[in-house]
Amino acid sequence: MPRKPRSSSAQGPRLRVLLGASIAIGPGRAELLEAIGRTGSISAAAREMDMSYRRAWLLVEATNAAFVAPLVATATGGSGGGGAQLTDFGRMALDRYRQMELKASAAISAEFADFRALLKPLVP
Repeated sequence: MPRKPRSSSAQGPRLRVLLGASIAIGPGRAELLEAIGRTGSISAAAREMDMSYRRAWLLVEATNAAFVAPLVATATGGSGGGGAQLTDFGRMALDRYRQMELKASAAISAEFADFRALLKPLVP
């Protein structure tokens, strides 16, 4: 199932968790992790997200490096084929990130509604 493109009229806060100056996880990385969980493959997840395999691989490597344990485990190709899967730790981290997103959005919803009035409308 292909990823739904982000609506060009979407305006809203997005949660990113930083590790120093680098992003440990954010909306795009979370989407990639979910796609890997669905497809069992970095390349299939990349295709689903209209992203190059190299970009997806680099994001997985950077995300794994930011955490105390890998979020994605990979298997090299061969007679049985390769693949990737979310680890138990990865599923737990992704779930906690999604919970934080919901809480953050709820916490600032009233203020953001007022703030949105200060933004120019997006042109389609």
